[in-house]
Amino acid sequence: MFTRLLAAFILVPLIELMLLIQLANYTSLGTTILLVIVTGVLGSWLARREGIMAWFRFQSALAEGRAPSHEIQDGLMIVFAAALLLTPGLLTDALGFTLLLPQGRELIRRTLLKRYMQRFETQFHTADDFTAEPLNRRTSDNSFTIDADSFERKID
Repeated sequence: MFTRLLAAFILVPLIELMLLIQLANYTSLGTTILLVIVTGVLGSWLARREGIMAWFRFQSALAEGRAPSHEIQDGLMIVFAAALLLTPGLLTDALGFTLLLPQGRELIRRTLLKRYMQRFETQFHTADDFTAEPLNRRTSDNSFTIDADSFERKID
C-alpha cells in the first residue's frame, strides 16, 4: 500500500507537469495558465455549491430518521474533489469535476461498490453452530486457585 501511494505521489505530478507542458506547447503559456486559473475558480464555486447541497441532504436524511450514508459518501467525494481541483493539472481537474457532478459521484459509487463487494464473502450461521459450553481456558501449571467457599481467614 505504501509503495502504491508513493508511486502515485511521484507519478501523478510528473504526468500532470508533462501534460501542462504539452498543452502550453500546443496552445500557448498564457492559455495554459488561464485554463488552470479558470478550472480552479470554477471548481471552487462548484465544490461550494455541491457541498452546501450535500449538507442540506444530510440534514434532511437525519430529519427523516434514516441513516445518511449516501449523503456522507457524497460529502467525502466533494471534499476529495475540492482537493483535486486545488492541484493544478489536467488529470486531477478532470477527476475533480467528475466527483463534483452528481452523475459522476453515482458512477464512481457504483463502480467502487461492485469492486469491493466482490471481495466480501457471506456466511450464514445457525443456532446449531453455537454451544452453551464455556470455552476451555488453558491455565499455566504455576496457577494458584483459592476456593472462596472453603477459605477461612484466621486473625491472630
